[in-house]
Amino acid sequence: MVSSNESPNALPMYVQISELLIRDISAGRLMDGERLPPERAMADSLNTSVGTLRKALAILIKKNLLESVQGSGNYVRHGGEADSVYAMFRLELLEGGGLPRADILDIQAMAKPVDLPRFGTSDAGTRIRRLRYLNKTVVAIEEIWLDQNAGTVPAGVLSDSLYHFYQKQLGFWIARAEDRVGIQDVPDWSPETFGKPAGAISGYIERLSWAQEPEAVEFSRTWFDTDRALYVQRMK
Repeated sequence: MVSSNESPNALPMYVQISELLIRDISAGRLMDGERLPPERAMADSLNTSVGTLRKALAILIKKNLLESVQGSGNYVRHGGEADSVYAMFRLELLEGGGLPRADILDIQAMAKPVDLPRFGTSDAGTRIRRLRYLNKTVVAIEEIWLDQNAGTVPAGVLSDSLYHFYQKQLGFWIARAEDRVGIQDVPDWSPETFGKPAGAISGYIERLSWAQEPEAVEFSRTWFDTDRALYVQRMK
C-alpha cells in the first residue's frame, strides 16, 4: 500500500500513512469503533517502522479520528477532522480510499492556449502533465495550468501533492475549487501506462482553483479510468 521506493520529493512516509488512513476512514473502509491491527503488524504491512507509524497515528489522534486506549490498542473514531493534504483530491478506488501518487510526465512554461478558460492575470503559465495512481493502481492522467503570476514550478522539486507544493514553496494555498465532471476523449499525449488509448472515452474533470485572490490561479483537466476509480464528493 505504501512503498518506501518513492521519488525523493514524495511526502514524508508518516504523512503518506496518515493520508492513507484518513482517506480510508472517510470512505468507510475503516469503520467507527474498529480496532486497528497491532502496531508491529501494521508497520510491517505498510513497509515502515513502528516509530514512523506512531508519528502517523499521532496525526489522526490529534484530529480526533483515532483513540489510543492504553493496553487495548488504537480505535477508529468517525466525526473528527477529516481535512488532509489530499482533502480536495476527489478520485477514489472502486472499493474506496487509496493513497494518491503522481509521476511527472512533462513540465513546461508557455503561453496559455486559446482553448483554456480565462483564469489568472497573465497570458502565460506552467503546464504540468502527470500520471496519477491510487496506491499502486494507475487511475488518471492530468494536465494542470498554473498562472505565471502565481509562481514558477521547476522540474524535479514537486511532491506528489501540488497543493502542498504551492503552500510550502510558493506561499499560497488553494482555498476553494469548482469541478465540472463529465466524459471526454483521452488526449493524444496520454502515455501507454494509462491503459486507455487516445480517443477512448473516459471520465473527465475540469477544475478551476482559487487561492486568496479574486482570480482563479489554476486550471486543471483530469481524464480518469472509470473501471478503476470513481469521482467522490462527500457532503457534510
